[in-house]
Amino acid sequence: MLPISLEFFPPKTAEGSEKLRAARQQLYALKPEFCSVTYGAGGSTHAGTFSTVGEILAEGVDAACHFSCIGATRARVRDQLAQLKTMGVKRLVALRGDLPSGYGSGGEFQYASELVEFIRAETGSSFHIEVACYPEVHPQAKSPQSDLEAFVTKVRAGADGAITQYFYNADSYFHFVEEATRRGVTVPIVPGIMPITNSSQLLRFSDASGAEIPRWIRLRLQSFGDDTASIKSFGQDVVGDLCQRLIAAGVPGLHFYTMNQAKATLDLCEALGRC
Repeated sequence: MLPISLEFFPPKTAEGSEKLRAARQQLYALKPEFCSVTYGAGGSTHAGTFSTVGEILAEGVDAACHFSCIGATRARVRDQLAQLKTMGVKRLVALRGDLPSGYGSGGEFQYASELVEFIRAETGSSFHIEVACYPEVHPQAKSPQSDLEAFVTKVRAGADGAITQYFYNADSYFHFVEEATRRGVTVPIVPGIMPITNSSQLLRFSDASGAEIPRWIRLRLQSFGDDTASIKSFGQDVVGDLCQRLIAAGVPGLHFYTMNQAKATLDLCEALGRC
């Protein structure tokens, strides 16, 4: 059966934590290969990220901790890697990350490839390392070519696999994988899947992250206004078709950005025959 993985973000409130625990219990029916937990700008959610990862491990599910390096020192990263090893974490999603607003540059790492290289030098094969990639180009990249080369550099530094930014144009993913393969990349490149449940939230995220919303999808979403039921129904059709096409092409897995909600991902996987 095609492997799937799930992504969560660390809740900010006790109520959010309880809702996430309930969502996780529902989503575990999908038998995810692992669940990842995001890491805020400059490590701002460090405590919440590690706490949520610990809960997932205690629930008997493999957990991947997002780990960013911008603004960090080697000493701090070394200490945190030791903490994660003690917790029993065996997977990392290594990222450059973003600096919090108003924060100076600082830190001893400039690129995610430097973090991957450092983790490998410090811990050997203790961690399975995933890195991020952008089929539709990172918003801060100078060019598609430079963005692709940056990804290749991360893989050569020691990454075991990659997870993409979400997208709705399958051809962008296929083209990216083809170009990476031409450059010698052989690690699995797992497509990131974002369910569509809230049009304003999706458009805001996409504008910030550089993820492309095809014009026809954008216009249809806008035409629904506040009709939440129509947005969710349309979204399931669009994302379901996308997943079917990816599966037919033989992708190595699917990584769902759950937004700490269970229903949209469960509905998609049921439609795909996954549960």
